[in-house]
Amino acid sequence: MEFKDKVYPVRKSKKIFDKKEKPKFSNGVHKVVRKIPRGKVMVYAEVARRAGLCRAWRAVGNILAKNRSPEIPCHRVIKSNGEIGGYNRGTKKKIELLKKEGLKINPFGKLRVNTEQGRSIKNGKIR
Repeated sequence: MEFKDKVYPVRKSKKIFDKKEKPKFSNGVHKVVRKIPRGKVMVYAEVARRAGLCRAWRAVGNILAKNRSPEIPCHRVIKSNGEIGGYNRGTKKKIELLKKEGLKINPFGKLRVNTEQGRSIKNGKIR
C-alpha cells in the first residue's frame, strides 16, 4: 500500500459555542467571586479550588480579565503572596477600590495583613 492509497479520516470542525453559552468552570468562577463579601479578599488559587479545578489559578485570572460585569467584584481576588495582581480596569483602580472597602495596601503593592482586625493568610485565603 502506497502513501497515496491510505485513507485518512476527515476531521469534522469543532463545535462553536454560542456567545451566551459559557463553560462550566467559567460560571463557577463567577459564582465564587460574586460571593466574596465587601472588605474581604480571596486568592486566585482558592477561587479555582472552589470553582472545581484546584490547579487552575491562571485560568481564573484569564476569566476575570475578560469580565466586564460590575456585578462580579474581580478586584477582590489577589495573589497568594499578598500582591494585588492584575485588574481589567488597571491596577491603580483595583487598589483604589480595595482601599475604599477598608483594606490597607502597603507602598510595595501588597495587602497589609493586620492581625488586630483578625485578617490572616490561612489556606490560601486572606481573612
